[in-house]
Amino acid sequence: MFQRLCRPSASGSFFLFGARGTGKSTLLSGLNFLKDSLYLDLLQPDIEEQYSLRPELLEENAAALRAGNWIAIDEVQKIPKLLDVAHRLIESKKIRFALSGSSSRKLKRGGANLLAGRAFVFSLFSLTAAELGDRFDLDGAMHWGTLPKIFELGSDQDRARFLRAYAHTYVKEEILVEQLVRNLDPFRLFLPIAAQMNGKILNYSNVAKDTGVDYKTVQQYFSILEDTYLGFFLRPYSRSVRKVQIQSPKFYFFDLGVKRSLENRLTVPLVPRNSEYGDSFESWFINECVRLNQYRETDFQFSFLRTKDDAEIDLIVERPDRTTALVEIKSSDVIDERGVKSLLHFAGDFPKAELYCVSRVKRAQKIGKAWVLNWKEGLRELGLMGS
Repeated sequence: MFQRLCRPSASGSFFLFGARGTGKSTLLSGLNFLKDSLYLDLLQPDIEEQYSLRPELLEENAAALRAGNWIAIDEVQKIPKLLDVAHRLIESKKIRFALSGSSSRKLKRGGANLLAGRAFVFSLFSLTAAELGDRFDLDGAMHWGTLPKIFELGSDQDRARFLRAYAHTYVKEEILVEQLVRNLDPFRLFLPIAAQMNGKILNYSNVAKDTGVDYKTVQQYFSILEDTYLGFFLRPYSRSVRKVQIQSPKFYFFDLGVKRSLENRLTVPLVPRNSEYGDSFESWFINECVRLNQYRETDFQFSFLRTKDDAEIDLIVERPDRTTALVEIKSSDVIDERGVKSLLHFAGDFPKAELYCVSRVKRAQKIGKAWVLNWKEGLRELGLMGS
């Protein structure tokens, strides 16, 4: 079992959100303060049916509990009405709740209030390099992703089988069963196209043409991916730096193994110094930043900047306690002046910013005002990893 960086608090009720397979149930089962909790697994059909028909059954089963006792509910989005009962029990009996979920869409659609601020919110992702420790392999992480199950499998063939099954299960369990879309066929067609758009500036109209649905439906599809924690939007930098800034967002899948499975590229090797390898390294590093930001609770804000003449900063990190950082992400193990060209190009627009080029170099170097760092040093300098 891996030591996770996500550490839910024992002092009050909480939600634990994350995609399927990230280890939410395992994390909850390992928390000492939940050992004697009343536990409901809504993935069990009989349990789900029982509580769907009678949500008030939760209140009846909690009758013997005392203030400070815990109730854990896995995949709570399956029965949003249970949150109303949880709300009453928190108020009337001071019961504490540990609530996990792999989708917030049904909760939002059902008008659930997420306990009106009475619960902390935590997120769980695929494994980080820090959590994997000596078992971390960058090329492996970019090819197969870092879902915990990947590290239980002994062959690439089984890893590919698992990821294909994962993609199928996502469509079946999250989309079909939860009825998140009315017509499943266009959504199935959308998924590999969305995977191909990973890390690229979104053009909803083009995706709509390729998928055979309208512009607004494509926007809804990306929103479904976000609400089921399969990915996140990286927004363009909000402040005006230059008049020709592009305003469309990018979308990143939460795990590169899942992304590669959706676009049917699991059997295609990633080769250093080609464009796919570079895109994968950028996607992995940005995911790592997002994960560590959540776990460390550093409140950093991430964005990117691109102008219409294709000048770009891959990642802008706004840090409450430090100056803004501009980050160029390069997969090469040798960086020269060309690798920091964009950083130096925008340096005048961000006179107080720290400039970093994160890469696979073995030794740090400085080119002009920009530091060229190995990705590990880059995460430390950004303030996302300890020394």
